[in-house]
Amino acid sequence: MPASPSAPEDFADLIAANQTFSESFSLSGFDGIAHAGVAIVTCMDSRIDPLGMLGLAPGDAKIFRNPGGRVTAAALEALVLGVHLLKVERILVVPHTRCAMGSASEDELRAKVGASAGQDASWQGFHVVHDQIDALRQDVAAVRTHPLIGERAKVGGFVYDVDTGLLQQHF
Repeated sequence: MPASPSAPEDFADLIAANQTFSESFSLSGFDGIAHAGVAIVTCMDSRIDPLGMLGLAPGDAKIFRNPGGRVTAAALEALVLGVHLLKVERILVVPHTRCAMGSASEDELRAKVGASAGQDASWQGFHVVHDQIDALRQDVAAVRTHPLIGERAKVGGFVYDVDTGLLQQHF
């Protein structure tokens, strides 16, 4: 199925909001360095404000988001760059409570996506989480043992509670 074309009106509300945003834009001149020395791997869930939950501001941290907040190959790539080029010294891996990636199996998600798409989605992987703490343990270990990260950064594993806003450190 070909991608559906977009028209300017499809994004008009967002472009208008961006225009308003740009009128008071004050982040010009940032250098891209993580000024607090922090990188965060977390879920794409819109209930999570990665900077706000840690009392950080734009420019303080590198943020990598994906479904489930998993340490994927792409996340590791970002973390290696952060550690070596962007002054990252502390890495937080932060999945969250009530995550959709832990509420269904791979097959169930493939079926739901396939039904929505009107086509077979059995080939698509989603990295579902069967045991959040075990997955977090594995993800933290993957970062800690990565040959280009290892001892160069402190790595912690946390779970963010979407109902209280609190982080609980597990690793």
